[in-house]
Amino acid sequence: METAIKIKNLSVTLDGTVHALKNITVDLPVGKAIGFIGPSGAGKTTLIRSIVGRQRLTEGSIDIFGLPAGSVKLRDQMSYMTQGLSVYPDLTVKENLKYFATMMGHPKGRIREVVDEVLESVDMTDKADALVSNLSGGQKQRVSLSVALIGSPKLMVLDEPTIGLDPVLRDSLWKLFNKLTARGTTLLVSSHSMDEAERCDDLVLIRDGKLIAHSTPAELKTKTNTKSIEESFLKLVGEEK
Repeated sequence: METAIKIKNLSVTLDGTVHALKNITVDLPVGKAIGFIGPSGAGKTTLIRSIVGRQRLTEGSIDIFGLPAGSVKLRDQMSYMTQGLSVYPDLTVKENLKYFATMMGHPKGRIREVVDEVLESVDMTDKADALVSNLSGGQKQRVSLSVALIGSPKLMVLDEPTIGLDPVLRDSLWKLFNKLTARGTTLLVSSHSMDEAERCDDLVLIRDGKLIAHSTPAELKTKTNTKSIEESFLKLVGEEK
């Protein structure tokens, strides 16, 4: 299987004392929804920041599509949605999208089409003219996601993209994620929810900065002789002790 991301002997120490990531080696496939799953403080966000080139590596390396993480050549091939709001609250939804589409170099004549496409994909067309500051938390999440969708990137890195969303909307977003992977987009989705893990094609389970498993959900449950990802995770943690 073709590799999207190759991580080798990765370690990250924060403030000289906190070992956020500890000697992680893993190859991640192209065109899959890959879940970074683990409890709060496990190191998921540090791993994501390392992949998008925003975190200094203490040891090891990360290559994305054959290029070092953080390379200028990767900028138009990947997008990053942070946990925090990544759009301007004093602009409307449409104004935000027009601004980011312009900054990403889309031709002026295509910007309206691009904005309309991403609004429809996240079911926000009816909120196009609403100020972001007046939206609910879930709606703000969808606006941030819509920005990440601009330009149809080969790799989308999404840090807790469904946090705070109701079950119906979360299901809707996962249907969108499945459409994206079906056309070849690679998705990295971090979550502390084991329910989210069941929806992924490939899983990277992290605890205390260490990789404890890399497998498909079905393979993981078979290997651990369990019926859910949560049971698998707990069993693997128990075996570490």
